[in-house]
Amino acid sequence: MNQPYLHADVCVLNAPLQAWSQRDGQLTGQGAQGVYVGDERVLSRLLLEVAERTVEPTCTHVPGGPTARFHAIVRTPEYGVDPAMWLQRTREVSNDTLTETISVRSSATVETPLGLVIRLVPDTSTMEQIKQGLAGAPVDLTTLAREGEGLVWSWRDDSTKASLAGPFEVEGSELVARVTVLVPPRGEASFSFTLSVTDTGAPFGATTAAPLELPETRSETALDRLLTTSLRDLNGLRMAEPDRPDDAFFAAGSPWYFTLFGRDSLISARLVLDHDPSIAASTLRVLSRRQGTATNVDTAEQPGKILHEVRRVTLNLDQTTSLPPEYFGTIDATPLWIMLLVDLAATGEDVREFEPALRAALTWLRDHSDADGDGFLEYRDESGHGLANQGWKDSGDSIRWADGSEATAPIALCEVQGYAHAAAVGAAGLLENWGDDDAAVEWREWAEALNRRFREHFWVADDLGAYPALALDADKRPVDGVASNMGHLLGTGILTSDEARTVVDRLLHESMSSGYGIRTLSTTNAGYWPMGYHVGSVWTHDTAFIIDGMLREGFTDEAEQVAAELLRAAEGFEFRMPELYGGQPSTEIFPPHPYPASCRPQAWAAASAIVVARALAD
Repeated sequence: MNQPYLHADVCVLNAPLQAWSQRDGQLTGQGAQGVYVGDERVLSRLLLEVAERTVEPTCTHVPGGPTARFHAIVRTPEYGVDPAMWLQRTREVSNDTLTETISVRSSATVETPLGLVIRLVPDTSTMEQIKQGLAGAPVDLTTLAREGEGLVWSWRDDSTKASLAGPFEVEGSELVARVTVLVPPRGEASFSFTLSVTDTGAPFGATTAAPLELPETRSETALDRLLTTSLRDLNGLRMAEPDRPDDAFFAAGSPWYFTLFGRDSLISARLVLDHDPSIAASTLRVLSRRQGTATNVDTAEQPGKILHEVRRVTLNLDQTTSLPPEYFGTIDATPLWIMLLVDLAATGEDVREFEPALRAALTWLRDHSDADGDGFLEYRDESGHGLANQGWKDSGDSIRWADGSEATAPIALCEVQGYAHAAAVGAAGLLENWGDDDAAVEWREWAEALNRRFREHFWVADDLGAYPALALDADKRPVDGVASNMGHLLGTGILTSDEARTVVDRLLHESMSSGYGIRTLSTTNAGYWPMGYHVGSVWTHDTAFIIDGMLREGFTDEAEQVAAELLRAAEGFEFRMPELYGGQPSTEIFPPHPYPASCRPQAWAAASAIVVARALAD
């Protein structure tokens, strides 16, 4: 698979629309460039030319979310050596419309005619095709219809429809508009066109919920810029079910994961809970409506289980991995759902509406999460075509022994035991408040037993001392790879104060801390590689989750230190934090090395800004 790289491209988004381009604003159709509605590309190319003039790109402004501005100088040697003509290309997307405005300013003392040529190529490639580097699927332009002054085309039995407003004509394989703008002396002229898209067959679309509020004051400090950009992106990532548009959730990320992901949406909502608890409540509702009710090996569904992801069609990731449109292959989404519910209740919100879903989730935790009866939550793909690893590090090579070899399934991840412990304790408190004392006692005892087992089976040691193992393998041996997973135990209650101190110290050791955040895998591991997806890179949300745990455990100084490292990394990414980046040490490189295929924006990476701000304020 030749997955396109994204690190040099620019994204604007307002779900379900997104547009990816070069930094000069041109959409060339290369890689992932194009305009999308959900998981389908609508345009592969959107090119601007200035007739008989040379255009020199100068800078790009990406404030986050729906807008980007691309600046260039138009060469005008007849007016002297100074740049006399400035071109600004503004791209803005709403939920169903892309608007492109080309503005030209001139310092010349005479009127200047400027010929603009805009070339578009309609497309119907799927995101799956594009991610695999396959050839696109251009539209047969002979099928286009004219409505008024615009052009219209549709596909998927007319469930998806695009309309282009502007003076466009069909020229071969392109839609071309040729216009002349007259730039007045020392004045400005502009030209605009719009592309509107509707998709009535997608599982998710735009939300009508109120957006997250941006900071009231704009101090232009690094933290302020990170918060503003991140919140704009989070607003652009909000989606909803068509029949319940008020219940917003965060799509996991752009472009590859522009849909509902149980784990991602829950963690993102948890990270922004202090800023906006409403997204937590609506995320819980969306996922509870799709909670498992039966046992299905093909989809990994089980009663009470929270799903992993929803797509429009079956997703073929490679020759062996094929995920059905609604897929439940995740070990951690269900306890994370309970954890978010407990945290939401702690804000004072009335969460009684979720009692049936909570009881169903607890039933899954008790009856289905532990397939072999050893007392731990573990996973193994039973279908033969699902995900091999089903924690947040879900790549096939992510669970490593210290010697670099891969652990064999079924796998019991350390952090999932922490999630389950926190979920059980928190649920007991809710049930007690609702008058079910017997169930509260049952779940506190369940959590205490899990705590004892965890301490007996997961703790290992190396030259630096004791630490929680990454996982237990198929033979119930503790997988001794030192990894960031242990940081997710902080704040779950499964660690004593001394054990929490041990975990924090290990995470801050130079083998785990890159200076830009916490590495996914220690540099001492034989499988470490700083550009490895889950085996040495730094994931923004992973580090933020650890910061949150540090704050919950009272390690405020350490949380502030790591938050400052993330903020420093953000400066190197123009304050739009990517999904992940290289684990090279900050003493050797700035900015951090981009991971080329990383989503940017990614919901839980953007949501991390809220935790960074909280840590730096404490």
